[in-house]
This record gives sequence, C-alpha cells and structure tokens, in this order.
Amino acid sequence: MQPLIDNARMFGQSPEEFAKLAEGQSPQVLFITCSDSRVVPALITGARPGELFELRTAGNIVPPYASEHPTSEACTIEYAVEVLGVRDIVVCGHSHCGAVGALVRGDDLDAVPAVRDWLSHATPRPQGAAEDPAVAEGVQSHVLTQLLRLRSYPYIDKKLKDGQLTLHAWFYEVHTGAVLAHDPASDAFKGL
Repeated sequence: MQPLIDNARMFGQSPEEFAKLAEGQSPQVLFITCSDSRVVPALITGARPGELFELRTAGNIVPPYASEHPTSEACTIEYAVEVLGVRDIVVCGHSHCGAVGALVRGDDLDAVPAVRDWLSHATPRPQGAAEDPAVAEGVQSHVLTQLLRLRSYPYIDKKLKDGQLTLHAWFYEVHTGAVLAHDPASDAFKGL
C-alpha cells in the first residue's frame, strides 16, 4: 500500500495540469472491462484523464436491460450514451479471466454467492477449452455476447441505427500486452 500512497502524494504536485478537468468531461469512448487489477484501460489505450469513461465489472458483464430496477452498470452505460454522448463503446475482455474461466469450467461458486449470482448474467455460458489457462476462446465469445446485450438497450439500438454510435469488441492478452479487436468481416479477433 505504501507505494500507492507515495504516488498519490506526488500526483497532485502540478495542479495546473488538472484545473481544466474541473470544467467538465467529454469522453468519446465508454470502455467496459473487467475489474481485474491487471487490466488498466488508460495504460492500454494511452488515455489521459477525461478521455475514457470506464465501467469495470467482474467478467466485464453487461447486465440485461431493465427499465424497472436498473443496475448501476446500466445507469453508467445510459449516462455515457445519453448524457456524455460517447460515440464508441469498447467491451474489452482479457486473457486469464477468473470470472469467465469459472464459467467455462463450470466451477462451483456456492462459497461466493454474490459472485455466483452476478455471473449468472453471463448467458449463454461462454464456451471454450476448459484446460486453456488463458481462456481466450471463452473470453472472446463472451465479449461478443456482451455486445449483443448492449444492442438490446433501446437507446443504444437507436443510436446504432442512426449511425451515432459504434460498438467494438477487444481482447487484451495479459501475458503479452497485445490487444486484439474483433473483425466482423472474418468473425475473428485480430491485432489492432
């Protein structure tokens, strides 16, 4: 913890760099990714403060759309699209994902009921080789399912049809640092 505290103390030493951020935000991208500590959106993209609006969830799950009893994730997505006017949404899965790996392997999650219940939103269950520690195939199919889920949100569907929004599926390799993007023409993930 101490290195993090030391960095936080040094971080605000040049307040003039941050003064403009107090005027508001206008990110162009909503970046939905896993809560995994090895996935750092600003590091991956090189984004500066104010350039990415982030949503981090266990397993980068987009919950089903519900106008009654919305989730905090759905509220974040709605705010990004309707208020901030983001033009792009990236759903970025990653290799070695514990959440997707548990789903692919069919792990017993009864000891962590909140996790088990949250992961139940990942339907259909991602398919892939259970013996693959990177769970690449499972994560990639899961990311594409999350894009389909986003399309079921009425305001996203409308903006997609109006050409005001674009969805992107990414896969980050924790072990190499490479980022792959889904190419709809070939239905494959390829290097950016």
